[in-house]
Amino acid sequence: MFDADADIATERLVLRSFGPHDERRIRSIVEARVPFLPPGAPGHLSGVRQWLTHGVHELHRSGQGRHLAMTDAEGRIVGAISLFKTSWGAGTTEVGYGVHPLHRRRGYATEALRGLTGWVFDTTALRRIDLTANLDNLASLRVAQKAGFTWEGVLRAAVLEDDGPHDLVMFGLLRGDSRLPSDTLPRAELSTVRLLLRPLAEQDIPDLAATGADPLTQAGTGVPRGYTEDDAREWVAASERMRLRGHGAAWAATDRTTGRLLLSLDVRDVDWINRTCEVGYMAAPWARGHGYTAEAVAAVARWLFAERGFQRLRLRAAPANTASLRVAEKAGFVREGVERAALGGQDLVVFSLIPADLP
Repeated sequence: MFDADADIATERLVLRSFGPHDERRIRSIVEARVPFLPPGAPGHLSGVRQWLTHGVHELHRSGQGRHLAMTDAEGRIVGAISLFKTSWGAGTTEVGYGVHPLHRRRGYATEALRGLTGWVFDTTALRRIDLTANLDNLASLRVAQKAGFTWEGVLRAAVLEDDGPHDLVMFGLLRGDSRLPSDTLPRAELSTVRLLLRPLAEQDIPDLAATGADPLTQAGTGVPRGYTEDDAREWVAASERMRLRGHGAAWAATDRTTGRLLLSLDVRDVDWINRTCEVGYMAAPWARGHGYTAEAVAAVARWLFAERGFQRLRLRAAPANTASLRVAEKAGFVREGVERAALGGQDLVVFSLIPADLP
């Protein structure tokens, strides 16, 4: 069994068992209806004392896990983290966590998760820790990635919530894993004389939808036909999941004066061993013909080469897409040839850029 008396200290937190001395804090949390306490926590004030003396400890008494309070330097409960579904014979357990809304975005969940998983491997013979998170819960996906968990797959429609079924991402951490975050591109902001490139955000959805539905965009890219705001919303979320998995990153290139979206740009198919990737873009109808796309592509290329150590950037465009061919040439790419039937049976011209091509 897990040691019920052991406290786990991290840089800013102490993970410890709940107890009767927490009654005042738990009563205030229950009264405020803040949903971050472990499963089985009381929904009414009348159940708080019983939960703290008995209910919260049932998981440990069964040998299947342990509920812990995350406390900060002042001793306040700022979150909770649990081990559960422990199989001592198989050597596995699962972890879950929650942070008080007033204390989120401070890295507490990642810190607690790293501290708890380290303690498990240091003090038990368990060999694997599972973690699941809703596919649309980007904050929790980031926590798992930062804590060194490996994204292993998606369980489709695995949980049923008030708004319907949700997909679950399955993560795993093995005893021999490095516990370091996997390779990813950071959420970087880049700037040029005319542009600010920042991560895609909810505010970009209307302009992304208008751009994706534009006839020229539909003809020259592989975006969904009849592009809508739902498609744009999914792309914003999918681009962050792509980044978290180490597969790429996406930016909104906006006018530095007005802030309006001028184009979206992404790098994809990242090969971390050889440090190569491909760039793609989608220019808004109101931004075409001003050289914004080439300016944005060149900025991302310089950042990839100078700051991230990449060695090659690929760009592909349909032979009939003269605007995209001009983007490649203006950004300094070298034409290499034609990739036959590369996109829905259509040929694509292949360009590349390497550090030596930059001025």
